[in-house]
Amino acid sequence: TDPPRVSSLTLLLWLWLPLLFALFCSSVSGRRARNIESNGIPAPVEEFNNEALMPRFAEPIQNVTVTVGRDALLACVVDNLRGYKDLRVSWQVAWVRVDTQTILSIHHNVITQNPRITLSYNDHRSWYLHIKNVQETDRGWYMCQVNTDPMRMRQGYLQVVVPPAIVDKETSTDMVVREAANVTLTCKAVGYPEPYVMWRREDGEDINYNGEPVNVVDGEVLHITKVSRLHMGAYLCIASNGVPPSISKRVMLRVQFPPMLSIPNQLEGAYVGQDVQLECHTEAYPTSINYWTTERGDMIVSGDKYEAVSVDNGYNKYMMLKIRGVSRQDFGSYQCVAKNSLGETDGVIKLDEIPAPSTTTTSTAITPVVPSVKKKIKTNKMKGKQGKQRLSENQVLGD
Repeated sequence: TDPPRVSSLTLLLWLWLPLLFALFCSSVSGRRARNIESNGIPAPVEEFNNEALMPRFAEPIQNVTVTVGRDALLACVVDNLRGYKDLRVSWQVAWVRVDTQTILSIHHNVITQNPRITLSYNDHRSWYLHIKNVQETDRGWYMCQVNTDPMRMRQGYLQVVVPPAIVDKETSTDMVVREAANVTLTCKAVGYPEPYVMWRREDGEDINYNGEPVNVVDGEVLHITKVSRLHMGAYLCIASNGVPPSISKRVMLRVQFPPMLSIPNQLEGAYVGQDVQLECHTEAYPTSINYWTTERGDMIVSGDKYEAVSVDNGYNKYMMLKIRGVSRQDFGSYQCVAKNSLGETDGVIKLDEIPAPSTTTTSTAITPVVPSVKKKIKTNKMKGKQGKQRLSENQVLGD
């Protein structure tokens, strides 16, 4: 950024500075006048135009970048400030806030009423403007000037940077939506420079975005059309602008859908006395209630004969029914059932008897192959106007 013009500011300062300088210079001017008059030596006016003895800036004022809340230091180095110590001349340094045209300090004195601003100097050559607990309002141009005629000055810029912050009131919270609905997640971040905002999944998986798998979505808004159960999970809104630390917010997206069921093996075989396992896989959200029934419709409870196991993995659930020591009364059909507030579904597994393996002292026992139909099915029964939808015999058994 280019320094601003100072013509109007110069006029302002030279209207007020003489009044302010008079207060600080009266004692010095009186002493110098008495010194000159006592020696009967007139002031050599021509020396005032000697450029070699005029005050000059030894170096430019460095631009400073500081994080909000920390302290800033601006340095102004002036040579020959005491070049005419025996004359009726008082050259002094002043610090000025350019954009507000505010005089901050004159020589050894702080003029501003801002308690965060202080002044220090070193051998009347280096003049330091201290700003404590820097705020965004402190950002701008600062001028160091010497009251020569014409005025000499240098300017430096104080850049105040602000780490990103997320505006909770304008940012999405956890959401629950029905499958196939449209979803918009919004994340509002502020800071200086303006933060870069992106969305990604917390688990690192790709986002199915506009039909394409992407790992990151740029921008404050994440819009998902026809959301599916595959979109379910935690999303992170991450804001960064090069000023540490970056910040993130976690938004949980839950997608509701009625239960669906798949059966790895719809037909199982076992011989009398064998232990056998029946398996079902379900998907549902809200989480479904899962159980097993016999072909008579009786609910199976775990005990000495049966062991029913259910393992959750997100919206997926694994169901297993173990039957110990199968008897002839155990052969028949078993049903796995899943229900939630949006619907229910069930599937049937048929357990048939097979011959037990024969064993002799002269031959090795051969375990017969268990017939099995490996065909996945996906079913659901919806609550509502559509009523319950059941599988046809062909769908279940694959006949």
